[in-house]
Amino acid sequence: MSRLYGDPIEVWTRDGEPTQFVWRDRLYLVRRVLDHWVVAREWWKTGDGDPGERKFWRVEAGPGREVGSYELRYDTAGNGWLLLRAWD
Repeated sequence: MSRLYGDPIEVWTRDGEPTQFVWRDRLYLVRRVLDHWVVAREWWKTGDGDPGERKFWRVEAGPGREVGSYELRYDTAGNGWLLLRAWD
């Protein structure tokens, strides 16, 4: 089962991929990237220099020994990250 959130998160990256993130005051270590995709839409553009892209990662991560699957989104226009979905 998955749950939708849309919560802002702080993310650390290496070579453009998320390596860890803080969600609800807990540090999650990314153990592996399960999937990565980019979606570009004209209506997401905020100006001429904005590609209108959203970059998505589905990762396996957890605080400590707990592990779950999480969908993270990076907004190129706003330079911000969201935790969109979590799977049990």
